[in-house]
Amino acid sequence: MAGTDTDPAARHAEASQDLAGLEAGLDALDTVQTGRTPLREVLPPVTAVVLVLVVWQVLVWAEVAPDYKLPAPSAVWDEVSEAWLQGTLLDYIWTSVSRGLLGFLLALVIGTPLGLLVARVRFVRAAIGPILSGLQSLPSVAWVPPAVIWLGLNDRMMYAVILLGAVPSIANGLVAGVDQIPPLYLRAGRTLGATGLRGARHIVMPAALPGYLAGLKQGWAFSWRSLMAAEIIASSPDLGIGLGQLLENGRNNSSMAQVFLAILLILVVGIAVDLLVFSPLERRVLRGRGLLVSR
Repeated sequence: MAGTDTDPAARHAEASQDLAGLEAGLDALDTVQTGRTPLREVLPPVTAVVLVLVVWQVLVWAEVAPDYKLPAPSAVWDEVSEAWLQGTLLDYIWTSVSRGLLGFLLALVIGTPLGLLVARVRFVRAAIGPILSGLQSLPSVAWVPPAVIWLGLNDRMMYAVILLGAVPSIANGLVAGVDQIPPLYLRAGRTLGATGLRGARHIVMPAALPGYLAGLKQGWAFSWRSLMAAEIIASSPDLGIGLGQLLENGRNNSSMAQVFLAILLILVVGIAVDLLVFSPLERRVLRGRGLLVSR
């Protein structure tokens, strides 16, 4: 009898040891997956940039196009150096980045509650959902002429174009994230008393976070594209010179080196925001849900 009484205790202790070993193994796997070195993160894009520069220089040497159509990388670098020495390079970047970030934050404040409303209220979805999808597919440049007529050549016009381009993407991303929430989560939340704003805060938003984050990422892309379209078309001394206006000035001056400089700066800003802001957030969210695969 005594031996029989100790068998369950021994089995329980052995199971506890096995579970502890399994948890330690999983922790070790997580450490291996998430302990990626900065070099592995930076090396692929750097390699791609180097390859593009090499191909670009080879095309220049092969004289596939005249210099005024295809400037050498050194000519574009001279434009960068000249703008830096004149103290205008950072002004170009900051003028556009400050507008883009503020416009995106405004779109975030408007698009988030709008997306929740569309996702959770059936009548609102039937009424507004198709309009949001249509607005998302409408090119942002189409909003520039009416915005100029309505608001004039000022920063309000710029922000209006950004909002019209980014709000639908953020709202639709949140709607898609809410639609992917398992119904069991919502029923469990209602059972625990998480309804209304409390349910949106503690159940809906955390569960919809991956889709919402994808909408934010797309919303920033639309914000940046909308701003560039507005800066290219609408020009005024009161607006300053952003990257879009720099691109248009290069076209007016028939300076392909300046055009390439503006294009490269626009790309650099877009890539930097993605790598420094959205990619870390995306990895953190996916890792928290056990969805991040080691690469």
